[in-house]
Amino acid sequence: MSTGVTVTSMSTYAILGCGSVGHLVAEELVEQGKDLLIIDRDEGRVEALRDQDLNARTADIREPEVAGEVAGMDVVLIMSSDIESNKAAVENIRAESDDAFLVVRASDPVSVDELEALGADVVINPSNVIADFALRSLESGELEHKARKLEEVLGASESRVAVVTHDNPDPDSIASAAALQAIAEHVGVEADIIYVGEVGHQENRAFVNLLGIELVDWADVDPEDYDTFALVDHEQATGDDFQFDVDVLIDHYEPEDEHDATFVDVRPNMSSTSTIMTKYIQEFDMGVTEEVATALLYGIRAETLDFKRDTSPADLTAAAYLYPFANHDTLEQVESPSMSPETLDVLAEAITNREVQGSHLVSNAGFLTDREALAQAAQHLLNLEGITTTAVFGLAEDNIYLAARSKDIRLNIGRVLQDAYGDMGEAAGHSTQASAEIPLGIFTGIEITEENRDTLLQLTEQAVKSKLFDAMGVESGENGG
Repeated sequence: MSTGVTVTSMSTYAILGCGSVGHLVAEELVEQGKDLLIIDRDEGRVEALRDQDLNARTADIREPEVAGEVAGMDVVLIMSSDIESNKAAVENIRAESDDAFLVVRASDPVSVDELEALGADVVINPSNVIADFALRSLESGELEHKARKLEEVLGASESRVAVVTHDNPDPDSIASAAALQAIAEHVGVEADIIYVGEVGHQENRAFVNLLGIELVDWADVDPEDYDTFALVDHEQATGDDFQFDVDVLIDHYEPEDEHDATFVDVRPNMSSTSTIMTKYIQEFDMGVTEEVATALLYGIRAETLDFKRDTSPADLTAAAYLYPFANHDTLEQVESPSMSPETLDVLAEAITNREVQGSHLVSNAGFLTDREALAQAAQHLLNLEGITTTAVFGLAEDNIYLAARSKDIRLNIGRVLQDAYGDMGEAAGHSTQASAEIPLGIFTGIEITEENRDTLLQLTEQAVKSKLFDAMGVESGENGG
């Protein structure tokens, strides 16, 4: 049994108090060939240890002479179940020397603090160790059970599996879909990745193209070709023309719509769906291709802003697993795409026309030739000093399109857009990014013509801004930022 204490380079060791925990530590150190002294006040226990050819002697670990004997040791492990004795031993040893590395057993959070204050280098609470082990075992068991269930649902497909991303998919959704497609193929089932909307944003297009991920537009799909439908990273609702029975649902957000899926794995404590899918890749022990590993690593990095936002230990361990398999030259190309002239124009307009209230920025980018440039402008403006939330809107095809980004943990920008525009258009998104589409004429009731488009946009600009600022909880004003 591993004790969780690993010592590699030091040469002399002592264990003070050799009950059940100390005995396990002693066995492991002896197995590693370490020079070990054991001190315990129980004569019978010491005799039993000597019968095992261990260097043990009888003494009370609270006595100052014991501290003097072990103070020259490189590592002293104080493992008694009597916490008061442990405290005395730490205090005595530290009075003799600051050099020894002390690993000490505690019984509760209070004794942990007390032992650290006395000079212990590492404090171990067995109750916490057991609880952590139990939770890790539970998580491992649950994952194993879920993997079997997922394999059962996918394997029941007699035609093809449709792996559906969220609308206008981002890297996390695309990467998660690519991973589920790979898992389906691993269990002997063919699968397609299907999306609605557009693969916009230059980074997203570069991501798909460089990795060779094949996506199928829902407009080109015959649903009858599929008998199994899976939603990955798909918390937003989708249009009425996109209806089917969901068999698999995997996400790191609670979905807006209820789905009576056979297999559900929703983990709000995870920062990305790519992290969840990486765990399944590992559980299936299927190996991971360079393309899927690169996609998943980028999905995690994009969703956590390169591990600077809402990052959990699970994200870091998933990234560490994927790192050796990923193509880092491809990642660099994806993360640094060239900016198109259209995007540069939109960004320039957004900078010029920005209105700032507190840490919230809203801007009119005017008329658009590339709607996806709005998302890039919103992301770039988020880098301005003091700005935590951005929204950039513009006009195309008689609609107002808006893209928003936020790094404010108190604000769910998806809900903000839903509150502001949900009753007059379409809004979708989550806590850090969202989009909206609003018919231009809804603000005026006037028929749109080529002659009056400029006037209508000017008339509606303040209405768009004021509704958004209201939903954010701030008052709109004329502040050029």
